[in-house]
Amino acid sequence: MNVTITTIYDELRGFLDDHQVSTNETILEQHSKDESYHTPSLPDIVVFPETPEQVSAIVKVADKYNTPIVPFGIGSSLEGHVIPYDKGISIDFSLMNKVLEVREKDFLVKVQPGVTRNQLNKELKKYGLFFTVDPGADATLGGMAATNASGTTSVKYGVMRDQVRNLEVVLPDGEIMHTGNLAQKSSSGYNLNSLIVGSEGTLGCITELTLRVYGIPEHIAAARAAFPTVDDAVEAVVSILQAGIPIARVELVDEHSITQVNRFSETDYKEKPTLFLEFHGNEQGLNHDIEFTKEIVEDHGCKEVHFEEDNAARNKLWEARHNLAYAYMHLNPGKKHMVTDVCVPITELAGAIKFARKRIEELGLLGGILGHVGDGNYHTSLMIDMDDPEEMKRAAQFNEEIVEYALERGGTCTGEHGVGIGKMKYQQREHGKAFSVMEKIKLALDPNEIMNPNKLVHSKRRSL
Repeated sequence: MNVTITTIYDELRGFLDDHQVSTNETILEQHSKDESYHTPSLPDIVVFPETPEQVSAIVKVADKYNTPIVPFGIGSSLEGHVIPYDKGISIDFSLMNKVLEVREKDFLVKVQPGVTRNQLNKELKKYGLFFTVDPGADATLGGMAATNASGTTSVKYGVMRDQVRNLEVVLPDGEIMHTGNLAQKSSSGYNLNSLIVGSEGTLGCITELTLRVYGIPEHIAAARAAFPTVDDAVEAVVSILQAGIPIARVELVDEHSITQVNRFSETDYKEKPTLFLEFHGNEQGLNHDIEFTKEIVEDHGCKEVHFEEDNAARNKLWEARHNLAYAYMHLNPGKKHMVTDVCVPITELAGAIKFARKRIEELGLLGGILGHVGDGNYHTSLMIDMDDPEEMKRAAQFNEEIVEYALERGGTCTGEHGVGIGKMKYQQREHGKAFSVMEKIKLALDPNEIMNPNKLVHSKRRSL
């Protein structure tokens, strides 16, 4: 250790126990990466706080020595958010993992940031409640708030920002603030909930969340519908939404990806562009929605539609969808999984997906396409050889092309994965003058630029 890091380590040990501060090489390595393809980088120190007060004290030490801080949940991010390229202190929130309070009659729950999505839903099930945001990974709720995560259920219930009622945040000077309250609505003051949600740890550390939860639906049904073309599938979704059918999930998986699903999950789905759908409600109303949906998809060329109401069958259907990334990785050993993420207006989605498929093939890349078609968000799953500079270059070119396609049509460079480092170069292009406002907000709250520097907005610490 150099003198500064040794000094910081000694100060941290003044109020943290042995198990809460580490410079162990294995621990540092674990906190040097996420699940993305971005190059790892070691932090100097990893800390494991147990209380907001300890987080505050850690941040005050970092501020005192002008040392970077990178909040770390479970490392499931996909754009390099938690990689400490400026070194410093990685704050791991895994010990702050308690469900603090369930206010079942208010449909609210208060949790620490290290609580994972599955952990929360296991606790809520006792009260007949569930938390809706489902990004696929069993991510921490603090991390999900930091990136404004969404996923398969956002078409009905909304994204992470829609579920946050109040946050406890440790600011860059170590002060602790709350961003909201328990009321269902408020016209008081700036909306600090929305400022912090999606800020990716660049404005502070989230140490507590109060979240909206929902009653478990009386009845759930899932379906799989195969279409002749992507256009047919997307147009069917638009018609379903226009009809006012309260669909809870609607996912598009392209033909190439269905092939991967069949090989990995040992299913025999028709290898055509396929919608995976789910409906929540009471049984009588759901039966009407199902019949109406059948009529709509058949009007759009669907030749094969299967509905599943049995719990095991529904789980198998969604497991096949959620395991698509693992299917690609398992069937392509030696390659790294690169996931892209853009969002366009729904009317532009079919064109965007066809453009992506065309460019995948023209660039000689291996990958499939899936999308949360109810909100215009789609991903490509590319398998790339990290040791092949030419293939890496083609993958980067592809990513830039689909981002440009989205931005030209009023879309965004990231629908749900966040900016991190991977999407920073598109921020000025997407936001224009608003991006300079974001930079001013960052400097106003974090003048020393210690909070996750060079993520989301640029820092003077280092030029990317």
